[in-house]
Amino acid sequence: MAKVGIVMGSDSDLPVMSKAAEMLEKFGIDYEMTVISAHRMPDIFFEYANSAEEKGFKVIIAGAGGAAHLPGMAAAIFPLPVIGVPIHTKALGGVDSLYSIVQMPSGIPVATVAIDGGANAGILAAKILATSDPELLQKLKDYKDELKSAVVAKKEKLENVGYKEYNK
Repeated sequence: MAKVGIVMGSDSDLPVMSKAAEMLEKFGIDYEMTVISAHRMPDIFFEYANSAEEKGFKVIIAGAGGAAHLPGMAAAIFPLPVIGVPIHTKALGGVDSLYSIVQMPSGIPVATVAIDGGANAGILAAKILATSDPELLQKLKDYKDELKSAVVAKKEKLENVGYKEYNK
């Protein structure tokens, strides 16, 4: 049973939202991904959000650009955590999306990651689920160690070869 729903307003959001899916796969978390336009198909969106808890979703990751109503509307309907992913836009660089998602009224919170922050949305969903899953928590700790090891390796390489050689 999928524990996380990933929903986006357009298939053009897929390059960003697929990063959330990749992180969930890394941690062994089941998910369901779909495209639903809150503006062009509100009836289908309402059905999705109203049935998400029944489907077993514990978290929804919702990505949207421009007016970016999808995450906020999901949070208004779905009683569990919603993570908003603002998508970069040509007109305003994604700041419009960010403001639309992060400026929710009191009582309707949307945890919001950076513009095009799909990977962090997946990690945040994993962290939320790990509050009641010790095995998943250990996977997150191991991942944190992997990140540290990667930085240490880069530091050592820079120290060993110097700046000019490092950039070749």
